[in-house]
Amino acid sequence: MAKTIRSKGHEALCEALIAARKTASLTQAELAARLRCHQSFVARVESGERRIDVIELIVLARALEADAAQLLQAAEVATEMDHRI
Repeated sequence: MAKTIRSKGHEALCEALIAARKTASLTQAELAARLRCHQSFVARVESGERRIDVIELIVLARALEADAAQLLQAAEVATEMDHRI
């Protein structure tokens, strides 16, 4: 079974989230405040230590005022065609 954490698709999603946060001119702490969570949560997501599910992606996108579909597209493009679960 292939790991999805730290896969190319996962790394691309992390990079897209970081780019969206920077585009929104937010620090990790400011994003965490919008999410009502700790800054360490944002750091773990961005560093790839923690995966997020689809609902969490939607919540993150809303907090970033970004399009969840565009964030997801970054992961889709980077995910290998033969990647297994």
